[in-house]
Amino acid sequence: MTSKLSSILPDLSPWRSSRDFRLLWVQGLVTFFGSSMALIALPLQIKELTGSPLAVGVMGAVELVPLVVFGLYGGALADAVDRRKLILGTEAGMGLLAVILLVNAVLPEPMLWPLYVVAAGVSALAGLQRPALDSLMARIVPHDQLTAGAALNALRWQLGAIAGPATAGLVVAYAGHATAYGVTVLSFVASVLLCLKLASAPPAHDAEKPSLRGIAEGARYAWSRPVLLGTYAIDLAAMFFAFPNTIFPFLADDLDAEWALGLMYAAGSVGSLALSLTSGWTSRVRRHGLFVVFGAALWGVSIAAAGWFGNVWLVLLCLAFAGGGDMLSGLGRSTIWNQTIPEELRGRLAGIEVLSYSVGPQLGQVRAGAMAGWTGTRAAVWSGGVACVVSVGLLAAALPKLVTYDAETDEDALRRRAQKEEAGV
Repeated sequence: MTSKLSSILPDLSPWRSSRDFRLLWVQGLVTFFGSSMALIALPLQIKELTGSPLAVGVMGAVELVPLVVFGLYGGALADAVDRRKLILGTEAGMGLLAVILLVNAVLPEPMLWPLYVVAAGVSALAGLQRPALDSLMARIVPHDQLTAGAALNALRWQLGAIAGPATAGLVVAYAGHATAYGVTVLSFVASVLLCLKLASAPPAHDAEKPSLRGIAEGARYAWSRPVLLGTYAIDLAAMFFAFPNTIFPFLADDLDAEWALGLMYAAGSVGSLALSLTSGWTSRVRRHGLFVVFGAALWGVSIAAAGWFGNVWLVLLCLAFAGGGDMLSGLGRSTIWNQTIPEELRGRLAGIEVLSYSVGPQLGQVRAGAMAGWTGTRAAVWSGGVACVVSVGLLAAALPKLVTYDAETDEDALRRRAQKEEAGV
């Protein structure tokens, strides 16, 4: 019985083998919790100030350009500077932006424009930071523990994403936006203190300075690898068509269940958490491309069902299944990225990764908000889910190497394994 249970429970090997992994895991949990508070409070505050689904959806457009520009530059920067310093600086910057939200919220008449300015600023800093975070994981976690590390990172995110939205819904309802933003500020203070304990992560001695040529080199590498291209394309399509989070306040109104808004934001993470807590088997899987395809398809089917049903409990159940699908797809993407991308390109490719899993949701917010204003909220949700399933099927057919990817035979994966063994990781 013990043996069967250990084969299902999460593999804790990365936690035991890497001090920096443990620090980043705890730091990420704290940050996710605080950021989730703001994630709920910000669109809800825009809704209260404007009453417009489009105004809420525009937040995605405001975040898009900074994310694209700074995400690509952040990838090049992560290959050229100490990644610890980059993570620390951007984390402190996001804490200062949270202070602006707090100050605006306590004004007698809070203003709308600072909300968009802060959203753009956070997007820029996140674009700079995420390549450094993502590329650091490949350095501090042993090669044969990468899937386990990805599962533990997902578990960390889910714990914060469940506790944050569920708590934020109550905090905003009973204590106001200012209190939610105050918790966000405190979370960034704690996060900065944890980041100070990380070991230095300097670049290679022959690393080039950030440049357009370096960014282009990373893009050419990604374009030349059908497996990588498939992970990016499927995630972009899934998030563009089926990311309805920004219109959850209006969906809650349609279902006459305003009390369930926080649960809607948390439901996906509940499904992801369920998969994470039973993820031990994923460490033994080698066909990670199948994770990407099947997980994205499950996400689309579940979002379509969430838009179709009129019962709030069925909607929450569908959102939980969607979270499980997203978790499965994300686990496959993360493992493939870390298994195949060479260290000298890791930062720049991490910048492209940031775009693949962030631009889609930002554009998806705009799509969902605009379509909800045109067809109604529930139609905007279910039609997006259907479009997601169709697009994932077409992309899988067009990029068969993603479906047949095998970590034991893929040339890039074998080359990356040898590179890490030479480095003693």
